[in-house]
Amino acid sequence: MNKDIIQEARAKAETWLQEGYDKKSQEEVKDLLSSEDTTDLVESFYKNLEFGTGGLRGIMGVGSNRMNIYTVGAATQGLANYINKCYPNEENKSVCIGHDCRNKSRMFAETVADIFSANGIKAYLFEDLRPTPEMSYCIRELKCKSGVIITASHNPKEYNGYKAYWADGGQLVPPHDKNVIDEVNKVDVKDIKFEANKDLIEILPLEIDKQYLDAIKTISLSPESVKRHHDLKIVFTPIHGTTYKLVPESLKNWGFTDIYNVPEQDVVDGNFPTVESANPEEPAALSMALEKAKQVDAEIVMACDPDGDRLGIATKNDKSEWVLINGNQTAILFTWYILEMNKRAGKLRPSHYMVKTIVTSELIKEICSQYKVECYDVYTGFKWIADQMSKLNGEDYLGGGEESFGYMPSNFTRDKDGVAACSLMAEIAAWAKDNGKTLYQLLKDIYIEFGYSKEKMRYVVKQGLSGAQEIENIMKEFRNNPPKSFAGSDIVHIKDYQIQKEKFIKESREEDMHFETKSNVLQFFLEDGTKISVRPSGTEPKIKFYFEIKDKLESYNDFDSLEKKCEDKIESIIQEMNL
Repeated sequence: MNKDIIQEARAKAETWLQEGYDKKSQEEVKDLLSSEDTTDLVESFYKNLEFGTGGLRGIMGVGSNRMNIYTVGAATQGLANYINKCYPNEENKSVCIGHDCRNKSRMFAETVADIFSANGIKAYLFEDLRPTPEMSYCIRELKCKSGVIITASHNPKEYNGYKAYWADGGQLVPPHDKNVIDEVNKVDVKDIKFEANKDLIEILPLEIDKQYLDAIKTISLSPESVKRHHDLKIVFTPIHGTTYKLVPESLKNWGFTDIYNVPEQDVVDGNFPTVESANPEEPAALSMALEKAKQVDAEIVMACDPDGDRLGIATKNDKSEWVLINGNQTAILFTWYILEMNKRAGKLRPSHYMVKTIVTSELIKEICSQYKVECYDVYTGFKWIADQMSKLNGEDYLGGGEESFGYMPSNFTRDKDGVAACSLMAEIAAWAKDNGKTLYQLLKDIYIEFGYSKEKMRYVVKQGLSGAQEIENIMKEFRNNPPKSFAGSDIVHIKDYQIQKEKFIKESREEDMHFETKSNVLQFFLEDGTKISVRPSGTEPKIKFYFEIKDKLESYNDFDSLEKKCEDKIESIIQEMNL
């Protein structure tokens, strides 16, 4: 390992032995400094945790690169300083604070509330764990200046995280994100005001849950279908997380009466004992729910991740076999249903729009185009969808989503909303049944009408400092020596969001792109319509590869063979890329 990096980490660790840090943390730091193996020392101190697409996120433990009361405290003190700078003369400044089910989440949330209150900012704190989207909703409802949710989403149990929000209810975007980071970087441990002003901390009443659930009910587009099929058999699991209570309550609030849970996974537990990964993107995370579905002969299975912003779905195919619906397919179903139901009700306006991320299926744009509704592309992360809503009229927003199982079907939150998405997806299943179809058949109908697309994501994990360097080298190689073709199809243009250029290969020309900020993402578009995106994760030690193959589906009977053909093509590209 690089000696300079070891020395830098050692010097930074030694500052934790000075005044301002508690004795327990100092003892742990001493153990790291005295160990012959410097790996843990370097990983704990070689850098400071930074805000990425999902905020502050890391392994819990001592160190500047770990989640602990000092890194959380510095982030909060910096955010408090920034709020006070932005609103110097305003009284009654407030923030909303929530947390998920993870180990230490409540302690971190209470620490955050203490620091805000010590800085003269009123802190609204949920009385217990709550889904991320409800915190976003409350920022707007309570007219707060900012908000914080303590969560690491679906990361492993060793992780925790800190998502910071602004007054619009969305996560921090420029210039606020960089300005907050600047403030955080100025904070010394002695500057952190840990001593709370208890008069400025208010525990939110339970009535706020009902307000949130009633707001969600307003997005229903076919209550008559729900009424006719209220006994649709639904299995839901929160995977030990925050939605164990609110999703079933929301479904009942919509009128659904036949809801089954998975008792073992209703247990709130930050160790996630029944799953290897508490991520509804992973098929194994739904295995217990699928077993329950088989027992009760359910019609749809739904799962949320621990902080309640993502939605995983399973339904039956034409052979009565349970199949998982991926994130792109979920977004496609939501997009079509919202547009079609609004059209039938005569409510579609020229000013309406939808939003998707750049790595999400291009089929969504095709559907929007057919309904004459604008679809905007934004960077990965729902903060960019919220940002787009702030720039436009939020009342004209119809829906937005991303391939990683996130969807926001309302304009009263500014983050992906698993609670609202569960209720609306159950309604879509009821509407499909009302029209003599399954959810699976409805998806096929959409493919036949608008074109077929097959999407897949593959990621490579690269841990720690050496991993970050490997990821950087991979991006440099793709950027400086791009391939000419994949699977026999030529690359016709490349989008480089880092330099904001779109290169048209055959015409030997470039065009400027018009995103307000840069992002380390590359996209390759092939002659046959294939799209390949390469992007390092902003919140995890991963580099992600997204594949989308387009084709034409003529009939139900062709679906299986067409899916296999497209899957084989993706696999051949993956082999070419040595992934």
